[in-house]
Amino acid sequence: MPADQPTILATSGGYRYGTRTRMEFDKLVEYAVELSGVTGRAPRVCVLGTASGDQRWFAAELDEAARVAGYDLTPLHLFPMPNVDDIEAHLLAQDVVWVNGGSVANLLAVWDVHELRPVFRRVWEAGVVLSGVSAGSICWYRGGCTDSFGPDLRAVTNGLALLPYDNGVHYDSEEQRRPTIHRLVGDGTLGETHCTDDGVGLLYRGTELIEAVSEQLGKGAYVVTRGPDGTVTEERMDVRALA
Repeated sequence: MPADQPTILATSGGYRYGTRTRMEFDKLVEYAVELSGVTGRAPRVCVLGTASGDQRWFAAELDEAARVAGYDLTPLHLFPMPNVDDIEAHLLAQDVVWVNGGSVANLLAVWDVHELRPVFRRVWEAGVVLSGVSAGSICWYRGGCTDSFGPDLRAVTNGLALLPYDNGVHYDSEEQRRPTIHRLVGDGTLGETHCTDDGVGLLYRGTELIEAVSEQLGKGAYVVTRGPDGTVTEERMDVRALA
C-alpha cells in the first residue's frame, strides 16, 4: 500500500534493546510503517544492509525484531549478488524500505554498480516509504559528513539527492559532527543541512520538510545554513515526541 505522496523519514535511530530478543524496532521504525498507511495485514518491510556489507548476523537480529513487531520483513542483500531476481519489483512491493547504517560512501558505490539510483527514485515516486538510520539517512540527501573514509569526518556529496538538502546524523553523540557540519556549510561544500540528534527523525512529503519526531525525550533537530556574508546559522526545530 503506497503512501499518498513520496515520503522519506530520515533518522538517527530506530532500534532499542529487546526483552526476549537482543533488539527490537523502536518508535521511528513504527512511525515509518504508520506513514505507509498499511492496514489489514502485516506491513511489508525491506531492510538493506549494504552499508555494512550485508552482515547476515545482523539480518538475523532484525528478523527477530520483525517477528516481535508483527512485520513481514525481507532483506535485500547485494553481497555476494542480489538475493532477488528483480530488485525494482521487489522494492515496489514493499510498504517501507529501511536502510541500515555503516559506510555511506561504500553504500552509494555499491548501489551505483547495480544502477539503483533511478530505481530508488521510481520507488519513492510510487509512494513506498523510504527510511533508515545514519548512512541510511544521509543517502537520500545530496550529501553530508561521514566517517566512511576514516576517523576524521569528511564530506560526501554524491547522495541520491531525492531531497535537495544535506544531512547530519548523530549530531549530539559524536563530538566531531556539529563542528564539521558548520565548517562544511561555511565553506560551501554543503548547502542547507538538516541534522538529527540520536533518536530523532525528519519527515519529508515530497521534498518539503514537514516535522521532526523523536523516540527519546529532550532530543533536537536542526537546520544549518550559510548567510550571504558567510555566517553559519543553526536553527533548532520543534520536535514532536512519538507516542
